[in-house]
Amino acid sequence: MQNDVLRAGAVSRILLAAFWLCSAVHLVLVAVGEGPMNSVTKALLMPLLAAWVLARRGPRLLVAALLLSWGGDVALEIDGLFLAGMALFAGAHVCYVTCLVREGALRALRRRPAIPVVYGVLWAGMVLLLWPGLGDLRLPVAVYSLLLTATAVTAAGLGPRIGAGGALFLLSDALIAFGLADLPRPPMTGLVIMTTYVAAQYLLASGIVDRLRS
Repeated sequence: MQNDVLRAGAVSRILLAAFWLCSAVHLVLVAVGEGPMNSVTKALLMPLLAAWVLARRGPRLLVAALLLSWGGDVALEIDGLFLAGMALFAGAHVCYVTCLVREGALRALRRRPAIPVVYGVLWAGMVLLLWPGLGDLRLPVAVYSLLLTATAVTAAGLGPRIGAGGALFLLSDALIAFGLADLPRPPMTGLVIMTTYVAAQYLLASGIVDRLRS
């Protein structure tokens, strides 16, 4: 039994190291503008993180959220599959919200009602700002951003670490939406988007796994 525990611990450490190595390589490629390999390294990120969650015996809903995110990552790299990618990420957020609610997020939020109020105002303001420039994407973006905000809200109910993951996910996708609406974005937006995205997924996944194990 002890050997099995040690072996599982070694596997999880290797998978986590592989995730961070792949993340570092991907972010460097994004920074220098190397196109083809960007897609390859991006497609490896979420499977590695999902495998780490499995090695740590994390919840299946969390694994599903990461694999749906992987599907979204791949779809967004293919011309004409933007809406499919958005739908896959929407499914990931449904999994995240369900997982977080099961962990007691709603009970925690009842004691901190300001969190959903603040995020609700942010969501409404973001939709109003983006709306004129979205064209046919208005309704899909509004619905998706509502699910994304729900992840951020429920994550915030479970503490600063998981909450930071939800907030960074919201920031990352908001920058993508600003591009869709032709609104100003910061320099090196692609790097900022991927940095916040990788950090968001790790903080959510590791926070949920550690919470369950504790």
